[in-house]
Amino acid sequence: MHVNRHTWSLLLCLLLPLLWPTTLSSPARAAPDPPPPSPSVPAIGRTWPVGTRPAVVRAWEPPPTAYGRGHRGVDLAAPPGAPVRAVAAGVVSYAGRVAGRGVISVTLTGTNLRTTYEPVHPSVTKGMEVTPGQPLGTVEPTGSHCTTPCLHWGLRRDRTYVDPLSLLPPWLLRRGPSRLLPVLGVPLPG
Repeated sequence: MHVNRHTWSLLLCLLLPLLWPTTLSSPARAAPDPPPPSPSVPAIGRTWPVGTRPAVVRAWEPPPTAYGRGHRGVDLAAPPGAPVRAVAAGVVSYAGRVAGRGVISVTLTGTNLRTTYEPVHPSVTKGMEVTPGQPLGTVEPTGSHCTTPCLHWGLRRDRTYVDPLSLLPPWLLRRGPSRLLPVLGVPLPG
């Protein structure tokens, strides 16, 4: 059986790594440790920041690195002038203008979490304690990065952005409001 040079070269390339002494090969590099999983966010939200179940215009897209591209919050459909409410209890840590748009930040009680809302014309001031559902201001007509009117809602744990929808319990994330239906055929209590 005749084996040509090309076949020998191919076999040598395939077998050489198996036959090469490990002491002569380059030192093995440890794979980088995967990033630690972020601890779960407690579902302490009691209301949506706008509306009863607003459409998510743009979802949270975590950046691959601290300064990478991504979307560090969710955009919720909201007309200009719509009331913006506190999602959970906390203290207003900022209420003012940043880069020409109104921004409100609320540090959530008993956590290392902070929610942000923009563009909002604030009706609260720094240091105010807020309760779930309490109005913080109204959606401004300009200053949004959305193509349609919206509220950008963000959430940070210390310096790390996390998905703000994780603050909401499952019953708030389900579509449609709860409805009471008539009960037929059941005797009334006597």
